[in-house]
Amino acid sequence: IKDVKVKEVWKDLAAHKSSTLVDVRTVAEWSYVGFVDLSQINKKPVFIEWQMFPTFEINADFVTKLDAELKNNDIDNQATLFFMCRSGVRSLAAAKAMASVGYRHCFNVENGFEGPPDAEQKRGKFSGWKAEKLPWVQK
Repeated sequence: IKDVKVKEVWKDLAAHKSSTLVDVRTVAEWSYVGFVDLSQINKKPVFIEWQMFPTFEINADFVTKLDAELKNNDIDNQATLFFMCRSGVRSLAAAKAMASVGYRHCFNVENGFEGPPDAEQKRGKFSGWKAEKLPWVQK
């Protein structure tokens, strides 16, 4: 699974109708940290937890749920799928899981939504979706 820089992900999502962003962070992260806003390009991310909050157990239904969600949106196994988490670790595992069931173009979003922590242990300042000032919202 190849890592792709966030600006390249944004460009691909904007250019290709079937390319899809899959946010695998937890419900708590979506609620409290924020999430990608794809409304400018008339898209929505797919939200499915790889590890479930609050236990952080691997979501045993992840592949089944994502496969169903993609099919409901007419996205087949030839589409480009970009997997994102906070920093790029969980999303890599999720991308590998979908590749193992026949999705041929799975990519990991390098540095994810917030990237690694800085010297003060804060994220989102020097790499990742937020740091690159790509569209996102916090509700």
